[in-house]
Amino acid sequence: NIQIASSNPTTNTIQGPNNVVYGGALYYNCYNRDAVCRFNLTTKSVTSLQLPKGTRYNSKGNFCHLEDCYVYTDLDLATDELGVWVVYTTTQALGNLVLSKVEETEPPKLGKTWHTSVYKRSVTNTFMACGILYATRYIDANVDEVFYSLDTMTGMENFKVGIIINKVSSNIFSLNYSPVDQMLYAFCDAKMVSYKALFG
Repeated sequence: NIQIASSNPTTNTIQGPNNVVYGGALYYNCYNRDAVCRFNLTTKSVTSLQLPKGTRYNSKGNFCHLEDCYVYTDLDLATDELGVWVVYTTTQALGNLVLSKVEETEPPKLGKTWHTSVYKRSVTNTFMACGILYATRYIDANVDEVFYSLDTMTGMENFKVGIIINKVSSNIFSLNYSPVDQMLYAFCDAKMVSYKALFG
């Protein structure tokens, strides 16, 4: 019994494609704000988490490839076995990826934060699995590559991951791992695609 409006009715509206559902709540980039919104699916209430000063938003810190960028991908929400994460960039980080854990308090708050040495505009998407951040890059219209990882337990970065993702469409606008079924879910040019994740 939720009414759907044809326009943006409030500032609680979703902005961008990178949203996740976890623990009975929808997490997303708050409309026109450098903040994460959480919509409780039971109570229908919205709370928000303000990101650090200097966080880029409103298509100023997008995922990109070559000359093209994916609009309103400033904040990427991700889930894994450890909970909810947010990937973004700040002016202080000079455009590099920043990863923060979202603590499921009421209201939600920012947990531990990691700063990477990967420039966000060189990345097409990110996802989390088992506490490890993975980043992809565009190879061609048929292939993206998981080229980078950051282990949040050790802080170690790896630039030679080398996992190929065969695409059904040229652009992956959203990519997320589900710890429930260990699948990667991708939204590609109006197509939903899933990939089985195999861990060695």
